[in-house]
Formats: sequence, C-alpha cells, structure tokens
Amino acid sequence: MSDQHPSNGPSTTDEEPRVVVLGPDGLAASAQHRAASADDADDADDDTERQLTDLVEQPAKVMRIGSMIRQLLEEVKSAPLDEASRTRLAEIHHSSIKELEAGLAPELVEELERLSLPFSSQTPSEAELRIAQAQLVGWLEGLFHGIQTAIYAQQMAARAQLEQMRRALPPGMVPSDEALQAAQARAAAGETGEEQGTRSSGMYL
Repeated sequence: MSDQHPSNGPSTTDEEPRVVVLGPDGLAASAQHRAASADDADDADDDTERQLTDLVEQPAKVMRIGSMIRQLLEEVKSAPLDEASRTRLAEIHHSSIKELEAGLAPELVEELERLSLPFSSQTPSEAELRIAQAQLVGWLEGLFHGIQTAIYAQQMAARAQLEQMRRALPPGMVPSDEALQAAQARAAAGETGEEQGTRSSGMYL
C-alpha cells in the first residue's frame, strides 16, 4: 500500500495581488466602512456635546448678568450696607435670577430655582446677601467651566477622527479633499469655541 502525499499546490497567500476598491469619496472600502462607523460614534458624541453647549441659549446676556452679580458681591464684602441698600440688593438678586432664567435652557432653569432659596425676610442681612451672591457666582462659574470642557472634548474628537481617517488608508493614499477639509473645519471650530469660552469665563477665574 503506497503512501499518498497531499499535493502541494501553489500558495496564493502572498502571490495574489492586493486589490483595493475605492469609494466615491476616495477612501478604500474597508477604510470607508471604519470611517462610517467612526462618524456614527462621533455623531452620537456631537449630540451630547450640543446638548451641553446649547444649555446657555443667550450666552452674552448670561455673561453680562454674571459680571454684574460678581461686582455686587464685591460691593457687599467691601462696605457695610444700611437697611435700604440691603433691600435694594435683595430685589436686584431676585431680578437677576429671573433674567438669567430667560437665557438658559429649561433644565438649567429648574436647577437654578431649586438652588435659589428665598431670603428669610424682605430685608436680608449682609451675611445672607453675601452667601446668596457667592452661591450664584459659583454656580455660573461651574456652568461655564462645564461648557468649556464640552467644547474641548468636541475639538479632541474632531482631531481623533482626522487621525483615524489617515491611519485607515493604505500606504501612499491620503483622504479625499472633502473629507479632510470637513475634519479640519470641525477641529478649527472646536479651537475657536474653546478660545471664546476661555475669554468669556475669565472673569470667574
């Protein structure tokens, strides 16, 4: 009985040429699929970030009122106040909160109302005024720092997407001009938003 040896046919693992199919956007098919998956994930992240950054519907108005409240806090600290001044400051504090609510999203309005406790009397003490003003300034500071963080995260996501597009392509290929410009525009928009947020919230630092 003779031994039968399997025939050794030609190996096609390394000999077959590699075929790369390009999509209409200039990406390889596999890279195009990965880029699409990344886009879906980025879209979900963008939805969350938009929700964070859109919480302040009128940022300029909120910044003006925040600056005024901080200045009033300094006045309360620096000089004693008579009864008329304390009554006036209590009225300003109440109206400032109402004006702030006009520039905020409903969920922030609800949070602010929960935190803004009424004064114990029509004419609060200096200590009550200081606490109320400091609480409001601190709340606004936290709000704008949170928005800065969201803008920074959006910027980093855009840069990561651009880098992922580059790595997904075969050697020697570059992303299409449209895809590259879109990713660069998102990164630039994130940088601009971060700079504006830093300048805007500088008064709270």
